[in-house]
Formats: sequence, structure tokens, C-alpha cells
Amino acid sequence: MSRWLAALPVFNEEGYVDEVLREVTRHADNVLVVNDGSTDGTADRLSEWKDVAVVHHADNRGYGAALKSAFQFAIDHQYEFLVTLDCDGQHQPQRIPRFVAACGDADIVSGSRYLKKYEGDSQPPSQRLFINRTITQTLNDTLNLSLTDAFCGFKAYRVEALKQLNIVDDGYAMPLELWVQAAMQGQRIYEIPVPLIYLDLERSFGGALDEAETRLRYYNKIIADSIESMQARGFSLPDSQSPSQKRQGCQGSC
Repeated sequence: MSRWLAALPVFNEEGYVDEVLREVTRHADNVLVVNDGSTDGTADRLSEWKDVAVVHHADNRGYGAALKSAFQFAIDHQYEFLVTLDCDGQHQPQRIPRFVAACGDADIVSGSRYLKKYEGDSQPPSQRLFINRTITQTLNDTLNLSLTDAFCGFKAYRVEALKQLNIVDDGYAMPLELWVQAAMQGQRIYEIPVPLIYLDLERSFGGALDEAETRLRYYNKIIADSIESMQARGFSLPDSQSPSQKRQGCQGSC
């Protein structure tokens, strides 16, 4: 039987962490929280969860840094699969087993909020939807992918595939490095549908990145720099003959 880990990056989520962990621990035997320098009561709440592993960052290093710590934990502890989900109530823990099952013949299984409409789906903020669609299309055109959602944090990974990645970005652009490296290495990528739930409409991306045009330029630069870095290591851009990315349909209740 495969060993797998569910991991949650957390920053100042004292209002959500107990409720989310109650649900996650119902669907996962092995759970990790990466507390990314929280300054509220998150660390105190986590100290009550004796069966949950916790990695603490002394300072807030960023979303990408928290995920990199989760990747390294899964590698160091020899898990076969890793599932990542957010701790702000936007991802439904009951879907974790489906991600693990889908990862049986994939290297990365990524949730998509745009593959299927669910009753009660949120209306995404217009600027964030525009940036998601624009960046997703850029990745598809450049990397011969068929993604529908470049930024969903609900994912499953084959840990052996994670060992091949060399992610540098510590912030919200980290998924773009991930897509470039995975695609140029020929990793198998699946998407499966998840509900569209937005609870953090006022999320800050950090300083100037809160301005949409600045954030879009930055994301495009990260893609270009990541491609250049991979080409310098001898990897080529995928062409139409490369293995195609697959989207999984729904079987039963999705």
C-alpha cells in the first residue's frame, strides 16, 4: 500500500486551521503543516495537534517557500505521494483520496476550478480571473500543455518526480516554475475538477504585486526566466510530439 502525505502551507490562519485539520485528518493518516512565520495564534493552535507534523519557518518566507518545505519533508520521509491543499477553507479535504488515486499514473495531478461548474461556485475577482486565463494560455502555447487553471493549489505529486524539480521562487509565482520544469522534463500532468471557492477576495500578493499589471509582467518574466534556465541545463521546449497532458473526467460525484 502506498505511503502518502497531505501537506498544508499556513500563514496566519488561526481562524481556519482547527476546522480544516479536523477534516483533513478524516481523509489522511499522515498530515504536515508548514507554518510560514505566522504572527497570530496559528502556532498555538497547531501545538494542540499531536498527530500532525509541523515545520515552522521563523519568518514569513512566502507561499512557494512553504511548498518547497513540504516537498523536502515528503522526500526526506520517503513518501510515495504528496497532496497539497490550502488552509483557508477554499479546498475540500474530502477530495484528497481522489487526488491520490489519480496520481497512480501521473506525476502531477492539479485541481482545476474551470473544468466543471458546481452548484454554489464563487464568482472569481475579475482581475485574478483575467491573470489566471492569460498566464494559463501562455503556458499552454509555450509548453504544449492543455491546462485550464494554472494557479490552483490543490495538487498531488509523485514524490519521485518532485526530486527532479529545482524550484527557486519563494512566492506566488512558484507554480509557474513548477509548470515549466515539469513540462520540459516530460512529466505526466493531469487535471481534475474542483469547486470554485473564493474566500480571500482581498488577498495581498506582496507590495507592488498587488497591482494586476505589475503582477502579470512579473509572472511572464518568471516563465521566460524559468524556460531560459531549463534550456541552459539542456532541456528543450516540448513540441506537438511530446506526451500530452490529460484532463480527467468525472466518475460519480466529483
